[in-house]
Amino acid sequence: MTYGPDEFQRDLGFIVPRETIARLETHHRLLREWSERMNLVGPKELDLFWSRHALDSAQLIKFASQAKRWVDLGSGAGFPALVVAAFIADQPDTAVHLVESTGKKAAFLRAVGEEAGLPIKVFNQRIEEFGAGEGPYDVITARALAPLNRLIPYAKPILDRGAQGLFHKGADLDAELAAANNVLNGGASGIRYRADVLESLSDPRGRIVRITRRARS
Repeated sequence: MTYGPDEFQRDLGFIVPRETIARLETHHRLLREWSERMNLVGPKELDLFWSRHALDSAQLIKFASQAKRWVDLGSGAGFPALVVAAFIADQPDTAVHLVESTGKKAAFLRAVGEEAGLPIKVFNQRIEEFGAGEGPYDVITARALAPLNRLIPYAKPILDRGAQGLFHKGADLDAELAAANNVLNGGASGIRYRADVLESLSDPRGRIVRITRRARS
């Protein structure tokens, strides 16, 4: 059974504008073309573009429907950042910033952004060098980048300026949360964070973890 844009919209739960679908199709096509020359994703993952990667990424819009400024750490093949950008491209004053240290991957992200007309800016640098970037941001994302005990410190300069973190996680989430307990409860900085676990549309074993800075008591 083929899974494409129609099934994607059905599972997402709302009608997606044709212009958005066209942008996602451009991402899919360029991902296939570039993956023949460099290690972005394998052939099997290309076949899962709509059912896994696009759906996994697009669901974040539901959790932050009013957000205009997004930043994504370790953007790789563009999930979720390019998908989010495809959805918010027609809204005024929107931007998605992508942080990717590998030059070839950064070039790919820029190529998709240019051809699909996405409101993106790519930063070809390490996350530690990016810091708070050109914030403040509304949302910070990362997918398959690092466990929470490392990811939260990466995101800290942005979280501490008021952004919410929306991070894709898998079946080992409980272990990650346990390992991140010290970081969530302030660690060396004394700044505490709240972790809310949200259901994932794309994977029954997956979760979205929302990280927000707690108000000082």
